[in-house]
Amino acid sequence: MPNALFALVFFIVILIYILASAIRILNEYERGVVFRLGRVIGIKGPGLIILIPIVDKMVKVSLRVVAMDVPPQDVITKDNVSVKVNAVIYFRVMDSIKAIIEVENYLFATSQLAQTTLRSVLGEAELDDLLSEREKINHKLQAILDKQTDPWGVKVATVEVKHVDLPDEMRRAMAKQAEAERERRAKIIHSEGEFQAAQKLSDAAAIISENPSAMQLRFLQTLTEVASEKNSTTIFPVPIDLLTPFLKKAKEKE
Repeated sequence: MPNALFALVFFIVILIYILASAIRILNEYERGVVFRLGRVIGIKGPGLIILIPIVDKMVKVSLRVVAMDVPPQDVITKDNVSVKVNAVIYFRVMDSIKAIIEVENYLFATSQLAQTTLRSVLGEAELDDLLSEREKINHKLQAILDKQTDPWGVKVATVEVKHVDLPDEMRRAMAKQAEAERERRAKIIHSEGEFQAAQKLSDAAAIISENPSAMQLRFLQTLTEVASEKNSTTIFPVPIDLLTPFLKKAKEKE
């Protein structure tokens, strides 16, 4: 009796093991690459997967987009400036079979490829281009990585340079350069304003010289403005031209 009970328990354990190794459940974003006696027989999933125990082996592959951070890389730019640059890449598996059989570990391989490509591409760019034309560099990195990972069944969708860490002396030099640029622009704007003001005054003087009565009206306007101030005594020279009409009338009366 004990032997029969032991045999029954052993049979149940073996049955559970076989069922556990034969049944797999894959999520919607997963696919299974099935090997039968070492040869690929196809892709299965998602849902319930039935495998032949011992004969079949399945490797799961996620089809979701992977956001991978590229560690900071020491880069010497084309104009011999040493900087630290990090980036992030977004990619996903498009061909599950290639991702398993063409490369040992596609995640590790993509990470290493991104690091070397980042150093290579940024080493061909000058610092000003790295700071001002980042979008162009991102597209170049994405094109190179996508071409090199295509045999692995991996699609690189986006590459973004996240941060450029400059040396302290370079930051100070750039700050001085930016300050000098702001001062230059301020001086140009001020000189343009002075030029426009002088030009307007020259035009006004030309108009007044052609019409003497305009000069008299301007003089009277200036008197009105001065009189409105809170000065107790104001001495203002009166041009003789303003008195000429009155003197003529006085002589006519005589």
